Amino acid sequence: MDRRQFLAGATALPIMASMPNIASGEARGYPWNRRSLIFDAMGEIREVYQDSLIEEMLASGIRAICITLCDPKVQEQEAYDLTMEWILEYNRFLDEKPQYYMRTTTVKDIDRARQQGKMAVFYLTQNSTHFRRNLDNVDIFYKLGLRSSQITYNHQNWAGAGCEEPNGSGLTIFGHEMVEKMNDIGMLVDATHSNEATTLDTINASREPIIISHSCCKDLYNHPRNMPDSIMRRLAQKGGVFCVTQMRPFMTTDQNTQKYYDHIMHAINVCGIDHVGIGSDRDHRRLTMTDEYIAELIREEGHIDPAEYPLYFEDLNGPRRMEVIWDNLKARGLSEGDLEKVMGINVYNLYEQIIG
Repeated sequence: MDRRQFLAGATALPIMASMPNIASGEARGYPWNRRSLIFDAMGEIREVYQDSLIEEMLASGIRAICITLCDPKVQEQEAYDLTMEWILEYNRFLDEKPQYYMRTTTVKDIDRARQQGKMAVFYLTQNSTHFRRNLDNVDIFYKLGLRSSQITYNHQNWAGAGCEEPNGSGLTIFGHEMVEKMNDIGMLVDATHSNEATTLDTINASREPIIISHSCCKDLYNHPRNMPDSIMRRLAQKGGVFCVTQMRPFMTTDQNTQKYYDHIMHAINVCGIDHVGIGSDRDHRRLTMTDEYIAELIREEGHIDPAEYPLYFEDLNGPRRMEVIWDNLKARGLSEGDLEKVMGINVYNLYEQIIG
């Protein structure tokens, strides 16, 4: 996969980024209170985003976001090289939009971004294969700006097993060493995409709280990417944060967006109000299931069962969806203080504790 294809999207999509989604409902909510921090613990920013789209994201309250650097499916030297390239590529295009974006390595940068009406951008890798089997690489990527890394993606690697491994390991010896190194250096450990054994081992092995940046609740919907109550509860007991994704197939086979809010409220009931956040794992464009967009998905993700289309909820399709989520969680009875925690403060506090 060419990184420029990923950043730019399919040829037809820049038009989609600025046009209304006339084929379906559009995510629109009342303006958020214009004070609270909205922090997407794992979202997307693409170079194709037109200024008007970025301005809508900012208008919806997003002031901090953690983005994935590159394709998490690659391994070994290719993963190392590609991660290096993507850091440079993201640095370049974020720096070309200084009126909107701020490359970010500390929570003080979030505070500055809020004061200036910008979006603080953190870097995440969704696998640990770019570290290869050399913990010195954790230092190298930290110095280049990486502040969070998952243990695994979907399959077995040197550190542990992903959620699609039928006979995968828990956290390996190298995985324990890597978690300790990340704790030492101040890099946030992310257990998203890991299988249950690796996730539980990681929570228990880490001296510091960890994050699951984009998942859903397995006790509500049995999907390999989701986590059971027992692991979510242990994550919270150790101070971690569980962030609910907006990937529709992890929650339902239909377009009932209330299922998404069910997962957030369930996570709050299991973990407590101080340990739940939002990690969208979603594009901010107004998407339609055109042939061009499906081809883009296949280039980026490989095979996807067409029965899972679309991957998004129509009601959360677009740059204003954080307002929609705010409104619907308020309708579920959350106070403004609790909304502030779930929509941003909980992730901010975890970043402040681990990253500084």
